[in-house]
Amino acid sequence: MLLIGNPGNRRTLGLQEARSRWGLKPAVLVTYLELLQAAEAGGEAISRLLASRLPQAEDQGLLIRLDAPGEQADVERSLIGLGAHDREGDDSLLPLSAAARRTGISAAEAALLPQEKGRITYPGQWFRGYCRLLAMISREVIRLWPKAVWVNAPEEVAVMFDKRACQQRLGACGIDIPRRLASGSAISCYEHMIREMEQDRMNRLFLKLATGSGASGVIAYQRHPLTGAEKAVTTIGIEQRDGMQILYNSGRLKQYADHATIRGLVDWLCGEGVHMEEWIPKAGIAGFSFDIRQLVVAGRACHRIARLSRSPITNLHLRNRRLAVEQTGLSTQHIERAALAAEAAMAAFPGSSVAGVDVLVRSGSRLPYIIDVNPFGDLLYGVLHEELNPYEWQMKP
Repeated sequence: MLLIGNPGNRRTLGLQEARSRWGLKPAVLVTYLELLQAAEAGGEAISRLLASRLPQAEDQGLLIRLDAPGEQADVERSLIGLGAHDREGDDSLLPLSAAARRTGISAAEAALLPQEKGRITYPGQWFRGYCRLLAMISREVIRLWPKAVWVNAPEEVAVMFDKRACQQRLGACGIDIPRRLASGSAISCYEHMIREMEQDRMNRLFLKLATGSGASGVIAYQRHPLTGAEKAVTTIGIEQRDGMQILYNSGRLKQYADHATIRGLVDWLCGEGVHMEEWIPKAGIAGFSFDIRQLVVAGRACHRIARLSRSPITNLHLRNRRLAVEQTGLSTQHIERAALAAEAAMAAFPGSSVAGVDVLVRSGSRLPYIIDVNPFGDLLYGVLHEELNPYEWQMKP
């Protein structure tokens, strides 16, 4: 097994521990930073790097896993540089042509970005760089090992990562998803959003940074149709520094009600790439609303956890509560329906076998809607299925 990831990453460590438990050889790790450094010299350098780690590898039986590229500042900065408008690159894996807009900073400016934990820096450009790297890796893997099997195909990882493209694919496959503002067409700015809200008669929206992870760049937005009074609950924090506005991921939710701030945030999201969808009320228990993170492996639903919050945003890293899905008050039938919806969502990605699928269970009807498909969504602490953790389950012989 070839593992592409970051050393010390919790997913990487979890996978290696699981392989050890089953008596399997450790996966051969090639780091994102090594690949990005090789990318500076072109595809042949990537081929040499990969071949040097697996000199005896044969096509048959070689499994390749892409892990999350986050949690390492050097990798983030290098990906932003690789996605710069003044760098040549293969944009064939960019799911949407709009994502290729020539905006952002130069490669030289990217190399000088400060390391500030939590700061949101050029996410659209970062994603373009990641897609370019995936295209290079995929091309060189085909050259070296044409019969190798990907856990998740690079081109499908790119689609899952872009919420606009992901929801577009799910909708085309008949999967129930929240209604998209303006039928999913690109929203260019705040005024455009308001016009489409009025036309679609939507007063409450979820705005999501299209290529964000976790709850980065998420806004639960509502606007009174008569008075125009508005409110935004979000993870985005704002700082003014030397006359410059800095955006960062806050560990606690922020609430904004002034028009200028909300307009600025929406315009920024539109510039980076935004997905806008109907705010569907979630099922609740004891004053908490919840959704379900359902892991799907090889087409079958397995590990799952309910994510509870008193706010509209349920991501667990925001200090929200976890609860076994069976303890939420959902009937066995509704739990099974949510699991089947997650399996159907993964069937839309036939080249991929592992993802954490986020399932919204509607208040009242208990109907499931797919709100996200996370190609790196298998990091579920303390959650077992048939007495195995997610990585043990995936590596089970």
